[in-house]
Amino acid sequence: MGMSSPEALLICEHCDTVYRRRTLARGDVARCARCEAELERHHALSVNAMLALILTAMIVFVQANMWPIVTLGLSGQQSSTTLWGMILAMWREQAQVVSVLVAATLFFFPLLKMLMLGWLLWFARAGRRAPGFVRLMVILHYLGPWTMSEVFVLGALVAIVKAHTYFDVMPDPGIYAYAALTLLITIFAGVDLRQLWDDVPEGTA
Repeated sequence: MGMSSPEALLICEHCDTVYRRRTLARGDVARCARCEAELERHHALSVNAMLALILTAMIVFVQANMWPIVTLGLSGQQSSTTLWGMILAMWREQAQVVSVLVAATLFFFPLLKMLMLGWLLWFARAGRRAPGFVRLMVILHYLGPWTMSEVFVLGALVAIVKAHTYFDVMPDPGIYAYAALTLLITIFAGVDLRQLWDDVPEGTA
């Protein structure tokens, strides 16, 4: 019986069923015939395109955190705040747990994810594995569900609509930057990062 190379095989992460890999057309998604879990999908973005997407997301991320998110007006007085202004205000108002969660999920985790992806993709575009490749891929796998910019944007929009009852509310550039960041994250969420295991095979560090 002939031996297949590891790259020619697919193993379902949920039920351990083994399949022979086939070439996928644009838009195709391979699913496990036993448990219906997703095995892999067609890679529409090249490594260079993903790196450009990450660099764009980092620029928008900096803008989203520097610019004010919203301005509230009441009796002729106006007050605006950035994301970090909001986090520090919650800390001062004895909501330390919430402020730490917001800082982690809206700032530190997304920043860490973008830096790690940028590091991996920078080396991948040269056909090499970055130092720490395996450990970083594992961290990215667990970090993915904890970046919640899209939840923040939806929550901020709901708050803006409700606050109109009591205040003059004016969205600031920061909220638009976060909306753009959410769009970029949504696009990147459709990318199967597991393709990096195949794009930069072991031994190319």
